[in-house]
Formats: sequence, C-alpha cells, structure tokens
Amino acid sequence: MTVDNLIVDPVTIPLISGRQAWHYRIIPSDRPDGALAFYVDEGHFYESLADELELLTGKKVTLKKQPASLLQNALEKYYPNDRQDSRLQNDYYTGDAESFLTHLIAEARNLKSSDIHVEIYEEKCRVRIRIDGVLVQRYILEKKQYPSLINKIKIVSNLDIAEKRLPQDGRIYFEHGGHKFDIRVSVLPTLHGEKVVLRLLSNDATNIDIHTLGFSAFDLDNYLEGLKKKQGIILISGPTGSGKTTTLYATLKLLNTDTRNILTIEDPIEYTLEGVNQVQVKESIGLTFAATLRNFLRQDPNIIMLGEIRDTDTANMAVRMALTGHLVLSTIHTNSAWGTISRLIDMDIPAFLLADTLETTVAQRLVRLLCPACKAKREFEPGQFPTRLRSFRPVPVHYVAKGCQECYNTGFKGRKAVYEVIPMDEELAEQIKARNLSVGDLLARKGIKTLAENAFELFEQGLTSLEEIYSLLAN
Repeated sequence: MTVDNLIVDPVTIPLISGRQAWHYRIIPSDRPDGALAFYVDEGHFYESLADELELLTGKKVTLKKQPASLLQNALEKYYPNDRQDSRLQNDYYTGDAESFLTHLIAEARNLKSSDIHVEIYEEKCRVRIRIDGVLVQRYILEKKQYPSLINKIKIVSNLDIAEKRLPQDGRIYFEHGGHKFDIRVSVLPTLHGEKVVLRLLSNDATNIDIHTLGFSAFDLDNYLEGLKKKQGIILISGPTGSGKTTTLYATLKLLNTDTRNILTIEDPIEYTLEGVNQVQVKESIGLTFAATLRNFLRQDPNIIMLGEIRDTDTANMAVRMALTGHLVLSTIHTNSAWGTISRLIDMDIPAFLLADTLETTVAQRLVRLLCPACKAKREFEPGQFPTRLRSFRPVPVHYVAKGCQECYNTGFKGRKAVYEVIPMDEELAEQIKARNLSVGDLLARKGIKTLAENAFELFEQGLTSLEEIYSLLAN
C-alpha cells in the first residue's frame, strides 16, 4: 500500500497545522457528516488520542490506524516543511520509571539540554526538554503512569514521596555511561498534580574558553585588562539563563594558578574546577552568602567569586573585600552594564566606595544562532524594521530561520553570548561619585559598544535573525 492509496481530501489538509500533524502523527482523511476522520500511525495510537483531537478541533473525531512507514511517507508528502528530527519525535513512555528516567536524563545530556520539564494536565502528561533556551516536547505519558515516574524522581533525589502538597527541592548525582554530573530537582504542586523540573548542571569546566564565548576583540581586551588588577570588583549582569556563570568560570579558569587562592560561594555549584575551593550555600543551616563571605576573609584568599549579589548585606561584604585587597567576581541582575551602578547605589552602597572599588562592569545576553544547514537568504527592505527598532547601518540582505533535521525543526542551532563591557577609569569614576548615571555619550566617545550594537553585528553578519535580537534593539 502506498500514500496514493490513502483517501485524502485536499480541503482537510489545512484544518490542522503541520506541527500538530507531526506531533500526533496523523493525516486528515475526510469529513463524514461534519465530523473529522484521521489516519494515525498505529505505533503512536493511544486511547485518549481521539479525545485530545476533539478538544483541538472542536469536532467529533474518528481514527483509522495505518502502518508507521505509510504515515511517515504521508506526513512528508502533505506537510514537508514541518518535519521534525526523528530524534525529537514525540514518543510514548511505556517502560518502567527507573529505566525511563535514566534514558531521559542521558538523552537530555546528549542533546545539550539545560532543563527537563515533567508536567501533568487534565487530559495528558508530557515531558519537554530545553534546547538552546527553547522548550521542545519530547514524550507523552499516560496519566496512570505519571505517579510512578514522579515517585522515582523523588526517591533518587532524597525527597518525601508522601508530601504532595508543598514544593520540594532536591539533588541527583547522575552517573551513567561515563557521564557524571549533578541535577537540581524542583517539585511544585499544581492543579492536576506535581510538576517537576530537573536542571542539568554541567559540572566540568575544562572545555570552557573565554576566547570562544562571544567577546569582540575590543571588549575582550578591556575585560582581560580588568582581570590584571589584584583588587577590585568585576560584575557581570544579565537575566537568569544569560550565561553569566559560564563567563565567570571561564574567567576563573584563566585566573586559576598555583600562586593564587581562589574561593567561591554559589547556589548551586554549576561547574567544578580543579584548584578552586567551592562552597555550596545552605540557607537552612545558616550558611548564607553573607555569613560565608565573613569567613572567607579568614581563609587568606586572593580571588573570591560570589555567585550573585542578592541583597544589601552581600553587596556591602563584596565592597569590603575589594577594599581590603581582594579581587571579587560576581553577578547581578540589571539590564545594562552601566545599570549596575544605579542598582548598587539603590542597595545603599556609597557612590564614592563604588567608584573606588568597581574595576569592570559587564552586561551579557545569549543569542540563538541560525542553523547553517537551513537558514534562508532574503533581500532586506528598510520597512521590515519595526518603527521601535534601531538600525545602525543599512542591511542589504538578511537570513531567516526555516527548520530542518539538524536543528530539531527550530531554525536555530547553538547560542552565542553578546557582551557590553565598560572598563572603569578616572573619568567614569568621577561620574559615579557625582551620581551622574546618564553617560551614554561619554561611553560612545570611548568606543564602548552597547549590547544592541554587538547584537546588530551578529544580525548583519547573517548569524542570527531580526526576531532573535528584537528585544535588544528595542532598548
């Protein structure tokens, strides 16, 4: 039997999207008496599928099972531009919880995923994995199978399987097939059951190289110059998931020598680096950032890495350590490199102390790169720039995301950090002391490029899309 033997009414093809067709592995057949009929891959059929499709389409649904190979050919014929990579087709969980969990974690690691989401809803359960910052659905679970998987996750992360009403946090040390790394586990009670997120912590920092993260040559020179100082504060700002910790560890790797004593306080410890003394925050027993930093001063450190400046106490401790002859590295949540100044002043750090201790302030974001295998070249018209966005230079052509097997049908493959680096000098220090926070013209005269300018260069070079850098250009 071939695809041509399937009775398909062309009018029914647009009734579902290509994404839905590939997700459920179905092809619309006809519309008997106002209902909808679908051919379905017999290997992906499950009891509640018809109910799901009725909710999706708002019509009565009937299903006709067909061999997997036939449905595959039909999907490629009728929805060719929406094909997903076979490695990321939605599979159905049918094995036992222990083997499935091991397989799931190993698979997520191989796909360079940062997080695994295990979720339950009224009609279905699913597993999604985050690749290059975007969640991709991977598995469908039956509701009756969900509790055993949640309990297995709780057991291996030393959580209470009887507690289903309160959030819980735990950790898994995963070792399988040569892989060894930590997983942070968060369990959250929701309307229909418990949702679990597993954060895969990379652990090994040996492959991190500061020269390949995304710094321009000018910004890298400015950043490395700040690292030559024996005391002061170097701050990296950006939202959660923007790669700040990776930049910090690339920096520590560069500074890590036998002649230096390096201490870190983190929550959680995301990488391990031989020769660096790392401390994990445990607030439940009083091991907080501020308390640990006070003890650090008795450990004769040269360099201190503080995972995040969260509050006034921590900020004051960081300034105190910088004043007493230590190089302090940390992160902070602000929108720009210069915005770090106003944030710290809002934390009651005196402007004159900030001017004396801050050596370098950095802002960064992660930008997804277009898949080189499928990105499509287009002529660019000035009108394509939304009125809110700034175009630094004319762009004759640009590239758009399409999607293929190489990029899991997302159109993007890999990410690159975009930086804004401000090295402090006497002129900028005077601006801080005067609390003059509007220094855009001064920074431009010094040749310092903003996040928007560096992001625009990636777009101009055809490495990313306009949509991907929209938020940076709009600021």
